[in-house]
Amino acid sequence: MIKIVAGLLVAAVTLALPAVLDDSTLAVYILLGLAAMVTVGVSLLMGYAGQVSLGQGAFYAIGAYTAALLALNGVPPLAGLVAAPVVAAGFALVIGTPLLRLRGHHLAFATLAMQLILLSLAGQLEITGGDIGLQAIPQFSVGSFEVGSASAYAYMTWAGLALVMLVTHNVITSRPGRALRALATSETAAASSGIPVGRYKLVVFALSAAFAGLAGGIYCFYTGYVAPGSFPVLISIQYIVMAVVGGLGTTWGAVVGAGAITMLVQGLDQLANLPGMPSYAPSVLSYAVYALVLIVVVLFMPQGLVPAITGRLSRKRNGPPVETR
Repeated sequence: MIKIVAGLLVAAVTLALPAVLDDSTLAVYILLGLAAMVTVGVSLLMGYAGQVSLGQGAFYAIGAYTAALLALNGVPPLAGLVAAPVVAAGFALVIGTPLLRLRGHHLAFATLAMQLILLSLAGQLEITGGDIGLQAIPQFSVGSFEVGSASAYAYMTWAGLALVMLVTHNVITSRPGRALRALATSETAAASSGIPVGRYKLVVFALSAAFAGLAGGIYCFYTGYVAPGSFPVLISIQYIVMAVVGGLGTTWGAVVGAGAITMLVQGLDQLANLPGMPSYAPSVLSYAVYALVLIVVVLFMPQGLVPAITGRLSRKRNGPPVETR
């Protein structure tokens, strides 16, 4: 009952905020929702499949470029938005077949290299607009209805996040979800139990890429512009930090982590842009604070914010453990 009430309260606040926020705050609200969408996939990939990816920004970019290119070539925006997660997932299936043979930091560096290669290609190819990027992307529309206001994009973003969370919930509560939990604990034990480890890792990798691709598709219609500079390497690191801070393997943890880090980044940007601050202040502050936040969370809340809070509330509700002799 408490979970239902909390869910309804969150839904009500989510729907009410776009009507009361100003344009600058609304932009942050939209970017928060997009980041949460990608982070849910990262949390699923790391928390259940046990795979570390530093290349989610690449799938975000693939979704954005796919939707943008299709829209600029006369394809209905709705078709472009549907194609964005499909193309991102398809690319993940192709690239994941060799990459997922790697483990740990080897896989992390390989996915990071993948993002660097893709951004380099996007900056060189004429079809992607080179370093200048793609401009004048049409507004998202369905038939005669056009999404033209920031508040409409906010509703669109958070509807996409709700869809991603629903899909994730259905996956982790299904029979394959139980197999994924076994996989995250021990790949060797999971394989000995008859679980197709390689296939499951590849499917989750593609699913997390699809979530990022969907977010990228919405992003391109909202901004009307995409370029290699829109998807820096730091953004992939940011998604990892969000997932770890919120709580790996938890859907709501991804949302909470995305919210906490997004607000922190906004505060750092304002601090870095104060008069007298050097030009390199934003990047230096970002890396330093990310490192500090990770250290604090790992030391004091190793499971993340959401598991720590829910665990404390559960202990208060159930009372202290009873000692037995």
